[in-house]
Amino acid sequence: MSATSAYLESLIEECGGFSRFQWIMFSFMMYSKVAATWTMMMMTFAGAIPDWQCRLTNYSNPGTIPSITTNDIDYIDGQCYPPQNVTVQTCQEYIFSDSMNTVVSEWTLICDKDWIASTITTIQMVGLLVSCVASGHLADLIGRKPTYFLSLIALTVLNTISGFSTTWKMFAVLRFLLGFGVGAHLTVFYGYLIEFIPARRRSAAIAYPGWAIWACVLGLVAMWLHDWRYLHFATAILTLPCVFMWWFLPESFRYLVTHNRLDEAKEVVCKIARINGKPEPDMSKMSYLVKVDLKVDAERRYTIWDVAKSPQLRKYTCLLGIAWIACGYGYYAISFGVQSLSGSLYLNMFLLSVVEIPAQASSYYLTNRYGRKWVTLALLLIAGITGFVVAAIQISDYEMKNSLINGFALASKMGVGVGWGTLIILTSESYPTVVRNIGYGMQSSFARIGAIAAPQLVYVSSHLPGVMYFIFGGVMFLSAFGLFFMQETNKKPIEDGIATNEKGQKETQNFESHTNEAFDTRL
Repeated sequence: MSATSAYLESLIEECGGFSRFQWIMFSFMMYSKVAATWTMMMMTFAGAIPDWQCRLTNYSNPGTIPSITTNDIDYIDGQCYPPQNVTVQTCQEYIFSDSMNTVVSEWTLICDKDWIASTITTIQMVGLLVSCVASGHLADLIGRKPTYFLSLIALTVLNTISGFSTTWKMFAVLRFLLGFGVGAHLTVFYGYLIEFIPARRRSAAIAYPGWAIWACVLGLVAMWLHDWRYLHFATAILTLPCVFMWWFLPESFRYLVTHNRLDEAKEVVCKIARINGKPEPDMSKMSYLVKVDLKVDAERRYTIWDVAKSPQLRKYTCLLGIAWIACGYGYYAISFGVQSLSGSLYLNMFLLSVVEIPAQASSYYLTNRYGRKWVTLALLLIAGITGFVVAAIQISDYEMKNSLINGFALASKMGVGVGWGTLIILTSESYPTVVRNIGYGMQSSFARIGAIAAPQLVYVSSHLPGVMYFIFGGVMFLSAFGLFFMQETNKKPIEDGIATNEKGQKETQNFESHTNEAFDTRL
């Protein structure tokens, strides 16, 4: 930990720690999560297959197959092709239940087109992958604040346009663009937030289950609106007010310091102190420390190459990357595979999210008590074990098979959902400020690799039960093994610069030994 990093940490405490300004910012950003959550999870409903029937005519032997006969028109439930004893070779019409309107029923994406819905979801995830690569650099180039608010504007506009889609191809293009917007939002979200929060309170960023709560609400709203177009409009309407917070939230003062914009950084610190009702702190040391410690250059632009040159950051990137791929795959495979569970789609959407809320809330205590590393490792192990159980049950013939699958699937979702939340904090605290968004963006990109595969394996699993969950269990165990070699970040001030030589690393270690005690407050 550099002297500048500790000094900036002390400025937060002098400005009131986690006080009025932090509460306002925290509340706003957790509300704004509706934009990313609903956009990302939209395809759990929009890609669902409603009950449907194949309408036939010229029935040769209607008494031998299950059918509903009304006015001499015969229907077969959920079958793409008529039985061999029917003279009609193809369905004359596909009729969907009016209990929900999804893109599947909108454009008849069944039978020979049943691959399209999962492919649209994959296209969305490709958008996230591209965005996570670009957005990390964008956030370090133009700042956290502009990147964050650009993502909110994009999600507002694109969700509105999506509601007017006229073809599935147009919808697929918009899903890619929405994925890009979500990627930008998620890449900068936690990095922007924790740079205003003192070390001993940073785990509050994951303790509040904002994503899970909004996902629960999506299930309830979908039950009420039951139309994919209306859900897009609702997402845009709820996101729009967030844009107006531009005039209140400042740029990250840590970002400004590391980019040698010291006058702007001092203005932000004074604003925080004023809102928190504290006197302006003494910032006379800032210029000297930045010059001596960080050696920043106003024109200096950090890239992935700066991460690659650091042996420690290379190690962190590889170990964390395995876990991010696993979480990206596991979380979205279970989420997008919700229709394979027995019972109501809306109820299952709600339950798969609500199980995360108490567990994620308790993670605030657990990550402070036992550390980010060990809590994340344990949660991913739980997810892996229960995932293997689900896979085994899916290929079995147990009488209570459906109920057991639902129960253990909920446990798997809880493990990977909460584990991903604690992994986010571990990741954010492992990269120094100058490359935090670049590092976080890379990890988000790794997660999208898993997320891209998830919809396709959900599709495969509909034909080969157990495949999706066997892979899920395997990657969870592999990621837990990798995290064993990570360093703990609990209650340690976050780095701002990269130690590039042996002397710098030794100074970091010596300084850290004097500062750990100050930040070891028990919560």
